[in-house]
Amino acid sequence: MQVEGNIISLLIKTEGLLNGHFLLSSGLHSGKYLQCARILQHPIYATHFGASLAQRFKNQKVDVVIGPAIGGIIIAYEVARALGVRALFAERQEGEMRLRRGFEIKKGERVVVVEDVITTGGSVSEVVRLVQGIGGEVVGIGALLDRSDEITIAGMKPAVLSTIKVETYDPQNCPMCRDKIALVKPGSKQQPL
Repeated sequence: MQVEGNIISLLIKTEGLLNGHFLLSSGLHSGKYLQCARILQHPIYATHFGASLAQRFKNQKVDVVIGPAIGGIIIAYEVARALGVRALFAERQEGEMRLRRGFEIKKGERVVVVEDVITTGGSVSEVVRLVQGIGGEVVGIGALLDRSDEITIAGMKPAVLSTIKVETYDPQNCPMCRDKIALVKPGSKQQPL
């Protein structure tokens, strides 16, 4: 099986571009949701895109790649595998990103933060602060997709494989809320709120 097409075409092919009325982790609403797990469930795609993203950091002397749970876990692992370094993930505990499960970053280690989709940059920014707070040096940020309209995080432009423009709305100005379309919080069950 070969990887044919770009991320957007594969997102459509794997039914990872969802239409509806979604509550994003940022609190914003959107009529589209990007479910990169639908692409990354296929090891050939995950490996291919991880290696492609890793190329952006090959001259950075990276020690560790970390992603925010859950969306960043697989792609961070694949980028780390392509670079031949450790792969970690940060997870939310009591409202903030933390290292758990025995993971650690030593003072001075060079770290790349990787996410599947960047929307507002909130999760990535939290992981950057976590890494910096324990003495790691963030040398790059990457993502499969950027839907942020070219955000800068911690003074860095993320290296991305593709960009996509998807409208987001404050809940009080959301046309789907106005049209009374059921709001769904994406995740494993995707039940209306």
